[in-house]
Amino acid sequence: MSKNNSPSAIFPISPLIRITLLSLYFALTTPLPFLAKTTTLPIPQWLFWVGLVIGAFLVYTVMTERVVLDDSGIRVTYPDWAKIIWRRGWNLSWQEIQALKMRTTGQGGMVYYFTTEKKDRAYLLPMRVAGFAKMVGMIQRKTGIDTTDIYPLAQPWMYFFLLGFTFFLLLIDGWVIVTAMTMA
Repeated sequence: MSKNNSPSAIFPISPLIRITLLSLYFALTTPLPFLAKTTTLPIPQWLFWVGLVIGAFLVYTVMTERVVLDDSGIRVTYPDWAKIIWRRGWNLSWQEIQALKMRTTGQGGMVYYFTTEKKDRAYLLPMRVAGFAKMVGMIQRKTGIDTTDIYPLAQPWMYFFLLGFTFFLLLIDGWVIVTAMTMA
C-alpha cells in the first residue's frame, strides 16, 4: 500500500534480465584474478577480488530498481539500503505528465521519456521491468496517453540468447581458470 492507502502496483526488474546481467558480470570478471596471477601483473590478487565483490554489489544494487504505480503517480525507487550508495529515483504525479516522447538510441532502438511542463526535465520510462505491458496499460489509464505502440527496448528472447552465450562464456572461463591455475 502507498502512503495514501490506495492500491499500488510494484514492478521490479525482470528476473530474466537480473539473472542474465549478473551472470554476464561474473562471466566477464571472474577469470581476471587468475589471469593476473599467471601474467605476473604487479597488482595484488586480493585487490582484484575486492574489486570484483564491489562491482558485483554495485551491479546487484542497480538491479534492485522498482517502479511503483498508485493513484497519485509513478515512482522509480530503490530499497532504503541502496539509496545510501545509489541514486534516489524519481516520482511524478499523473497530473504532471504531459506526454511520452520517443527517442531513438545509438543502436537503433527506441526509448520513451515522460515529459512535463518543465521542459528541461524528462524521465525515462523504465523498460526492463517484469509486467511491462501491464505497467504501460496502467499508465495509459491514469494519463490518457496512448501506449499501444510502446514495447520494451529488448524482447525476452534477446535476454535468453544472451543468457545462453553467457553460459558458454562461463564454461570457457572454467577452462581458463583451470589452465591458469596449472600454469601458476
